Amino acid sequence: MLSALLKRLLPENVEATKDFKLLLLIGGLYALSTALSNTFVNVYIWKQSGEITAIALYHLITVLFQPLAFFFAGRLVKRMDRTSVLRIGVILLALFYFAVLFAGGDVEDLLLLLGMLLGLGFGVYWLAFNVLTFEITSPTSRDAFNGYLGLFTSFAGMIGPLAAGVIIAWFPGFSGYQTIFTISLLFFAVAVILSFKFKKRSSSGIFRISKVWQRRHEDFDWRRILFAHFFQGLREGVFTFVIVLWVYTTTQSELALGMYGLITSAVSFCCYFIVGRFLPVRLRKRVILIGSLMLYFALFFIVPEANYLRLLSYGIVVSAAYPLIFVPFVSMTYDIIGKAYKAASMRVEYLIVREWFVNGGRAASIIGFLIVVRLFGDEKGILFTLLVFGAGHLFLYLAIRNIEPSEGNLPDDEFSSKNLDEQERQT
Repeated sequence: MLSALLKRLLPENVEATKDFKLLLLIGGLYALSTALSNTFVNVYIWKQSGEITAIALYHLITVLFQPLAFFFAGRLVKRMDRTSVLRIGVILLALFYFAVLFAGGDVEDLLLLLGMLLGLGFGVYWLAFNVLTFEITSPTSRDAFNGYLGLFTSFAGMIGPLAAGVIIAWFPGFSGYQTIFTISLLFFAVAVILSFKFKKRSSSGIFRISKVWQRRHEDFDWRRILFAHFFQGLREGVFTFVIVLWVYTTTQSELALGMYGLITSAVSFCCYFIVGRFLPVRLRKRVILIGSLMLYFALFFIVPEANYLRLLSYGIVVSAAYPLIFVPFVSMTYDIIGKAYKAASMRVEYLIVREWFVNGGRAASIIGFLIVVRLFGDEKGILFTLLVFGAGHLFLYLAIRNIEPSEGNLPDDEFSSKNLDEQERQT
């Protein structure tokens, strides 16, 4: 069924291999699981603590553990089958939901453990997923893969939060939350089973993270893309939880929050389909600028006053803007790593350094938020940080504007999926 659908939807020049389809399916299951539960983890913590700073600290712990997870996962993929590392990441995420279920009404007392598990799970999963994406796709199929992954993510975002909102409305107290966390746990179990269908992809070589770190001083495109990822993280850090809580506190309804997710993800679904299928490489930077401008100006729907209709309008614009930014931006990142110094043998190290910059931006954003909220109070602190960190993607564009597009002309062997014993390539 998935094969027939992809054959019909993908451009003619894109070959949907078995691993291509498997990776999309696992990415879709991940998206469905997180769409079902992650939004409501924030509300779950809020209901028990009543403090936005508690949620901010939970997210800060998460982003601080992610770089550590990327580092250790990078060492693992140099020594073992990277599909096994992907499996470890999925298992850690499953343990996170198990811990939430185990915590019950005492989740506020376990924020350190929960943030640690989620950060480790995210880090290990995304390192393995990104390495596999880089190996399984090529410059000609990369935009299509990222576009359709975004499409599946948006579809999950349409049905996940709404289904979760309905379940929570049906079950009294915290039993509805426990139900959706259990369902997420089951989705991750299915993803683990599917991961055994990948062909083995071993890696070899020495783990040389310092070498890739120093390349910032010699490879200007690499430095530019790293700064761009820092600015990406600068916006994501605070916006990940503030908007969700704003919608919930405005409506006091999980069902309304689920409907918000349905509408905004439907918009994102359509936009990811269009961008992934039709975006030419030569327009990447122009489209990123348009999306960045849309992201920032959308803020003025909710600043200085927010109600459900304004928040919904904001969400619709943002959902249209994100595909314009991330489909070309992720593809551009992979292309730059693909042509970087010894990319084949150090692809893992390049990915780790990239994620350090993303999470550095997220951590800086959340720490800044905590400081400002402490100085000026919740209301003024939130407005100030939204306006300042909301400009992150405008700086992202400034960082990448001088990068020349690859036009897909990198050598074929740079993007084949052979083992590193046979050739060099990576990210």
